[in-house]
Amino acid sequence: MSSHRAVLTIGQLSERSGVATSALRYYERQGLISSERTTGNQRRYAQAMLRRVAFIRSAQRVGLTLEEIQDALSTLPEGRTPTKADWSRLSRAWRPRIDAQIERLERLRDKLDGCIGCGCLSLRKCALNNPDDEVADRGPGAVFLEPSG
Repeated sequence: MSSHRAVLTIGQLSERSGVATSALRYYERQGLISSERTTGNQRRYAQAMLRRVAFIRSAQRVGLTLEEIQDALSTLPEGRTPTKADWSRLSRAWRPRIDAQIERLERLRDKLDGCIGCGCLSLRKCALNNPDDEVADRGPGAVFLEPSG
């Protein structure tokens, strides 16, 4: 990082992003963000890391794994701040994954509305949705919430 570019300490990045310093160190160990070290071995982050951290947190909130996030971030250019076109390309690639997540959440919402009467929330053994455990052969867990296939 050249001295004329805006750089942030880990504390500044934490404060500006709202992410704990321990999480930032973890993200760095996982290769999600990067820093350079000063002669005193202190981390310095390019200001562009704020966008990456915001992206990571947003992706986590919609249920994407850190592995998925890392795969996506690895497609961004190195040596320059990603452009709007770079971010758009990345988000287009995730659209099917996010749409599937939305579908699962809607199914969960709709099924819970129908099951709230008994309060058990055990769709595998629920007397209302699955009397006598008729769908046991479909597997464990909330089989009514999974796509049939």
